[in-house]
Amino acid sequence: MTNNVASDGPPKGLVVNIQHFCTEDGPGLRCTVFLKFCSLRCKWCSNPETIGRLPELAYNMNKCIGAKACGRCLHPPAPEGAMYVVDGLDDRIHVNWDLASECGEETASVCPTGALYLFGREMTVDEVLNEVEQDQASFADSGGGITVSGGECMLSPDFTAALLEEAHNRGINTAVETASNVPYANIEKVAPHVDYYYHDIKSMDAERHKKWSGASNKRVLDNLKRLYEQFPDKKFIARTPVIPGVNDSEENIRATLDFIRPHPNVIKYELLPYHRFGQSKYGFLGQKYELEDFPSLPEETIVRLRTIVDEAFGRKGWSEVNDPLQPPGSATTG
Repeated sequence: MTNNVASDGPPKGLVVNIQHFCTEDGPGLRCTVFLKFCSLRCKWCSNPETIGRLPELAYNMNKCIGAKACGRCLHPPAPEGAMYVVDGLDDRIHVNWDLASECGEETASVCPTGALYLFGREMTVDEVLNEVEQDQASFADSGGGITVSGGECMLSPDFTAALLEEAHNRGINTAVETASNVPYANIEKVAPHVDYYYHDIKSMDAERHKKWSGASNKRVLDNLKRLYEQFPDKKFIARTPVIPGVNDSEENIRATLDFIRPHPNVIKYELLPYHRFGQSKYGFLGQKYELEDFPSLPEETIVRLRTIVDEAFGRKGWSEVNDPLQPPGSATTG
C-alpha cells in the first residue's frame, strides 16, 4: 500500500509540514519535509498528525474566540453536528470527531483565528523544492540539505524518489528518515537518490516491537539487511528511540549493535531519549496519548547505554572530531 497522490502528471505527495533550519534530521542545517501516512502505530509517536492516510482536521480550542463572536464553523460546509457548543459550559466550540472526519479544507478555511486547520496538503515536487531552496545559503554553509520524513516517506515511493532525484539535480544533499516497515520495492525505488539513510531499529524483540509499534520487526530487519548489502556505498545511520520500560535494556542495545556492526556502511548508531514533545497534538486531533503516565528516561540510563555504543565502536571513531556526518571545517575539539 502506498500514498502517492493519483494524478495525470508528475507524482504528488501529501505534505503535512515543511520545517526549516532543522538540526536533528541529518548533517548540517536541514529542511525537513513531513509526509502523511505510516504503517506503524508507535505508542510514543510525536507526529500523530502524520499517521493517517488522508488529510485530517485539527482543532486548537485555545485559539477559538467562541460562537457569539464567530460561530462560522457551526454552519456548512461542516456537517451538521460536527461542531457544537455545550450549553452552560462556555461559549467555545467543541468537536464531534466522528463527524469531523468528513471535514476538509473548506471547513478549516472558515475559521478566522486558525483554531481549525488541516494536516495534509497535496504538493508537487517543484512546489516542495521551491520552498526548500529558500534555505540554499544555509545548506552551503553547514553541509545540510533536504530530509524527507513522516509518517513513513517510503509509503510514497514515487513522490519521494522524484523529490530526491530532483533535489540532486539542483545540487541539494538528501536524507530520509524511515522505519523501513514497507515493501522492499518501495525502498529500492528511493534508495539510489539518498545520501544519508536514517532508519529506526525500535526493538530487536519481535513481540515487544509488535506490542508497542503495532507490527513485528521481521520485515524491518529483513529490509535493512538486504539494503545494507545492495547499497554498500550508501551512508546508513541507525537510531533507537529509547523508551523507558520498553526497549531501554542493555540486552536490546547490545542485540541492535550485533545486528548493525557487521555492516561498515552503518556509520553511526544514535540513541534518542524518550520525550513528550508531540503530546499536545493528540488533543488537537481528538486522540488520547497512551503514554501520558510514562516516566521520563533517567539521564543515567541514556549515559550508560551510550557508553555501551561508544565501547562497541571505539570512542575515537564516534567522537565529534571524527564524526563522518560533520560538514567540512565544522569539527570541534575538547
